[in-house]
Amino acid sequence: MEVVSDLHLRPYYGDEDDTDGLYHSQAKRGTTAFHAYATLYARVKHKRYTLAVRRLEDGDTASSVLAAFLGLLDGLDLDVKAVYFDREFYDSKCLTLLQAHNHAYVIPVVRWGQTIKQELSEGWSRVIQHDMTAKLDGHSWTVEFPVYIDCTYQNGRYDEHGVARHGYAADAPFIDSPRDARYHYAKRFGIEASYRLSEGSIATTSTQNPVVRLLYVVVSLLLQNVWRYLHWEYVATPRRGGRRLWQWSFKEFINMIRRAAWTALAVRRGVPANRPPDDRFSR
Repeated sequence: MEVVSDLHLRPYYGDEDDTDGLYHSQAKRGTTAFHAYATLYARVKHKRYTLAVRRLEDGDTASSVLAAFLGLLDGLDLDVKAVYFDREFYDSKCLTLLQAHNHAYVIPVVRWGQTIKQELSEGWSRVIQHDMTAKLDGHSWTVEFPVYIDCTYQNGRYDEHGVARHGYAADAPFIDSPRDARYHYAKRFGIEASYRLSEGSIATTSTQNPVVRLLYVVVSLLLQNVWRYLHWEYVATPRRGGRRLWQWSFKEFINMIRRAAWTALAVRRGVPANRPPDDRFSR
C-alpha cells in the first residue's frame, strides 16, 4: 500500500474580522484566509481511499501534521510501501520525522538556498547528496538525504522550451534513478481528482463555521470511499487477469443516494389545495 498526503485550501471570502479558526497562507485566488484541510490517502490496488482528514488552523505546521499522520499509520499497523507528500512537507523537520519512522518517501524539492538552486539550474539527470539544518528549542541538527534531479526536454509543452529540471528528495529501495523518482511521485497527482469529485457531492452551505464545513468535507470524501469499494466489489466483474470495471460514474452514484434519501425522508412534492387552480395558473 502507498500513502499520499496533501494540503487542500478552500478560499474564504467573508468578513476579514471574522477569520478566527481559519488558516492563513500566501495570497491565492484573491484571499489569504482559507478553510484548510490536510488529507491522508491510501492507494490500494490503484484506488484511492481517504484515511484521515485534519482541519488546519494558524499555528499548524507541516511537521505537526506529518507527526499526527505518521502516528496514525503506526497505530493502524499497515504495510506501507512508500509515502508521497507535496512540497509543503519539504523541510528539515519533516525529513527527520520520515527517517525516524523509517518510511520510504518521495517529496519534491523546493529551491531553498544557493546550493540547490545551482544544482537545479545546470547539468543533466543525476543523484546528489544534500543536507538541511533544523532548529528546535535551542537545539540544532543536520539531516542528510539524496536528491534525484530529473531533466527532460519541454518540447513546447505548456508553451515552454528548453530543459526542465525537477528535484525529488527520495529515499526508497525501489528508486534507483531520477526517472524512477519522477514516475513514482506522479502517483500522487490522483489526489487532485478526489478534490474535484468532492465538489460534486459536498453540501452547499453559507455557514462559515469551520467545524460544520469540516463535517461536510469528511462526508463528501467518505462517499467516495463507499463508491470505490462498491464499484470494485459489486459492479466489477471478476475475470482472469483482473476485474473488469463497468461504467458507473460517481455522479450516478450520488444521484442514487439522493433519490434514496428523498424516499427515506418522505420528501413532499405537493401540497393539498382547497380548490382547483383558476385560469391564472394555466399555461
